[in-house]
Amino acid sequence: MLVYLDNSLKEKLRQGALTDARLKEAIMEGAVLRVRPKAMTVAVIVAGLIPIFIGTGAGSEVMQRIAAPMIGGMITAPLLSLFVIPAIYLLWKKRGLESETAARNDSPGEKVL
Repeated sequence: MLVYLDNSLKEKLRQGALTDARLKEAIMEGAVLRVRPKAMTVAVIVAGLIPIFIGTGAGSEVMQRIAAPMIGGMITAPLLSLFVIPAIYLLWKKRGLESETAARNDSPGEKVL
């Protein structure tokens, strides 16, 4: 996810100065590129674990205990990757943008408005 966010941000920087709106736009574009591959991966893995989880054959009690946390992890990991990481990335880059703007305004010489 971070690679896609960084690439999208670099593309926006090539187009011009980075503003708050352009930062959010870059993060949205980078995150959207990861939705389909992540959804496909999760769907395939969960589809493979469901028969193990609901099975009733020999050894199914042990396998259910293995499959349950894996299914839970495959549901929560994409949520982290698709929602939490872009939100933290936005806060991180926004803070860097604000400190960069403040440093430019505090430096001697021309003031940037």
